[in-house]
Amino acid sequence: QREFTQKKTFTSWINSILAKHTPPYVVSDLYTDIQQGHLLLDLLEVLSGQHLPREKGFNTFQCRSNIENALTFLKSRSLKLINIHVADIIEGKPSIVLGLIWTIIFHFHIEELARTLACTYNQPSPDCSSAVDSSPKASRTAKKSAKIKERWKMSATKALLLWAKEQCSLHGSISVTDFKSSWRSGLAFLAIIQTLRPGLVDLEKAKARSNKENLKEAFRIAELELNIPRLLEPEDVDIVNPDEKSIMTYVAQFLQYSKNLPESEEDMQEKVREAMGWLAAQEKKLAKLLLEMENETYYQKYKEMMSFMETFNQEKIPFLPVLSSKRGEAELSEGQQQMQEEWDKVTSQINEWKAKLDQMLPSPLDSIEAWLQEVEHLQAEDLPDFQDPFKAMSVFREIIVIFKGLMDCFDSHLDSLQSFKNEDEKNMPLVLPEKLEEMKRRLFSSIRSTNPSIFLEYHYGLCSAITNEVKLKLNIWDVKYGAKESVESLLENW
Repeated sequence: QREFTQKKTFTSWINSILAKHTPPYVVSDLYTDIQQGHLLLDLLEVLSGQHLPREKGFNTFQCRSNIENALTFLKSRSLKLINIHVADIIEGKPSIVLGLIWTIIFHFHIEELARTLACTYNQPSPDCSSAVDSSPKASRTAKKSAKIKERWKMSATKALLLWAKEQCSLHGSISVTDFKSSWRSGLAFLAIIQTLRPGLVDLEKAKARSNKENLKEAFRIAELELNIPRLLEPEDVDIVNPDEKSIMTYVAQFLQYSKNLPESEEDMQEKVREAMGWLAAQEKKLAKLLLEMENETYYQKYKEMMSFMETFNQEKIPFLPVLSSKRGEAELSEGQQQMQEEWDKVTSQINEWKAKLDQMLPSPLDSIEAWLQEVEHLQAEDLPDFQDPFKAMSVFREIIVIFKGLMDCFDSHLDSLQSFKNEDEKNMPLVLPEKLEEMKRRLFSSIRSTNPSIFLEYHYGLCSAITNEVKLKLNIWDVKYGAKESVESLLENW
């Protein structure tokens, strides 16, 4: 029963996402359709907004390659894919396929939505403390990052549950304690609809109806009035132990709807004023700190920066929703424009401070830091997308030459970093140990994170260029024999 419900719910959710794909794609049988890999890549491209490499054919090798590309992309986002192997997906094993789709739903749908709630409910979302990527503390080892991500998984579920409780608490005795039996009566769904769109539901009448009638009504209204895809049927929920993952997937769509509701102008203005006040205070605090630290040692300056960033990242959490709202849109109020300018100004000052401290590192750490930044900048650049394979090949060759030139310095920088004596003539530390650890981690990451796409794209461009040239020649040579001279000319060209 649970497997059947998950398959149906996940398929409906995938179809709602792939409706945005060009061209739209409809999954008929999840276990079969996923085997070619194209479904996975299409889904991940819509969810991430990124273009992923793929094989265009459908033979065994190409299907395997596409699935591998999808799994590699998920791993690059630090997602744990425990016991999920390419062979099992090609075979369409139900438990493996459902586990993979749930991982995708949780990361791209539930976690993404719950992040803003985590700020509201004070949960430890990773993004709530990383709007300014200037704190050395933001750089963590992969192991520590994985632990935090695991804690955040629980927090995302908790944040979604707290949100649902909050919506239902406005309507008397409707209690939500989990994503299972709490939803069986249908009243929780109806209460959320009533909170989001007052007047669509009569909760008093609903209390006198059966579970199935309420569930049917809730799903009907959500689909017609809120444009929320119908992922569930009454019989999926009105059972002793309904499937938690299916209900979470469906409830998250109501949260998505609430995020798209316009906020009142008065509420927005008040939040903007509060954010402006906090930003002004941060700017003064930063200026005072820079003045006080002017004649201090590098060690003390860096220590103070870490302390400032830790406090800054903690205090900014309540302001993140308003600081990030409508960012990049043309229609911003004058207050929002001023707030964004002030935010950009403060973050720019912090980043300048960080850059200056990096330049002040004692030798040879200063040159290693500059090298790391150059490598990281190169790795972060998007690969160009040229129709002309010769032009693309030329650009990729340049990137590879630059990268190889940088990598020639890797061994010497590693030796210098590992042999660096972190103390002055008075046996006092020159650099915070955290900074040295961060640099070591980034140094090894520069190797591990090397984007193989650059090399693959180069060779793909090379093959395309040769193929196009040969085709062009063959088209020229494929002509009727004419005079003796023209035949000799064709032979000479060949």
